[in-house]
Amino acid sequence: MTLFIDLDDTLYPADCGLWKNIRDRIDLYMHSVLGIPLAEVPPLRHRLFKTYGTTLRGLEATLSVDPADYLRFVHDVPLEHYLKLDAELRQVLVGYTMPKFIFTNGDCAHASRVLKTLGLEGLFDGIIDIVALSPYCKPMPEAFEIALARAGCPQPADCVLVDDFANNLAVAHQLGFRTVLIGSPNPAVPFAPAIPRLADLPTVIPQSNGDLSKRKEKSTCE
Repeated sequence: MTLFIDLDDTLYPADCGLWKNIRDRIDLYMHSVLGIPLAEVPPLRHRLFKTYGTTLRGLEATLSVDPADYLRFVHDVPLEHYLKLDAELRQVLVGYTMPKFIFTNGDCAHASRVLKTLGLEGLFDGIIDIVALSPYCKPMPEAFEIALARAGCPQPADCVLVDDFANNLAVAHQLGFRTVLIGSPNPAVPFAPAIPRLADLPTVIPQSNGDLSKRKEKSTCE
């Protein structure tokens, strides 16, 4: 079995305020860098997200935005104001000795900083990010196909996606993944058991008892 775990609002509590800060930075980028009138930014961001899967992919398609510039800008946030070491989650993840990948619509630099701030570095076999998924993103089926290939996991039935976003879980389920929802139960994804936080994962996915010493810990972009 291979675990694919989302990053934002999955590794850490959604109510910590981090994603709100990132969203505010997205709005600031659209206004201050791209010159979009402030009143038009939120509805445009929502429309781009709904149409293209992420605001970035929408801006690339409609305004030829440089993704590296965008990602640097929106993720320039003080993580230590929102996140702290999570020893409990680290212990839980250590108990899963099968391959584990961060699978995110963010970028590798942001994911690496989040992992370090939470004290989870060295636990994942790779970070499959928005750059690796280009020109796609979750929830596009092509993004999942790229993730499977990069993880060396050709059979979706042997994989689990843990995510807070129902659309991502719905596509994963259609492709044959097992799925786990972070958050409250959602009737849109009745097939995905819901857990309030990632540290509760053992209640729905049993931990493995393999020998960690036989696996080289790393945390790199794939």
